[in-house]
Amino acid sequence: MSEKTLVTVTIGGEEYTLKSDRPAEYTRAAAEYVDRAVTDVRSMGKIVESHKAAILAALSITDELFRLKQQHQEMAERITALTEELSRLLPPAKRSSRSSGSIAQVGDGA
Repeated sequence: MSEKTLVTVTIGGEEYTLKSDRPAEYTRAAAEYVDRAVTDVRSMGKIVESHKAAILAALSITDELFRLKQQHQEMAERITALTEELSRLLPPAKRSSRSSGSIAQVGDGA
């Protein structure tokens, strides 16, 4: 089991002590990201309540996450399609060794 670290961060002007199994630098970077999102939300309008700003910041971060996941999925699909296309261009003997994940060795007839 990994060791937990305590990290004190500031988000939205409030201090929090977090316990995490991630490195302290990682936790601070994540907290700074959330703090910037809360600050951005507050700078856009009349939101005074910190909990409302936090909810809107969470929605903004979630939107970003969903868009990145979609981009990742599209990229993975493009890579799969290109891999299949490239595999069809290989000689038949090379196709089977590539698709199975094995690496042709010198002297194995490859």
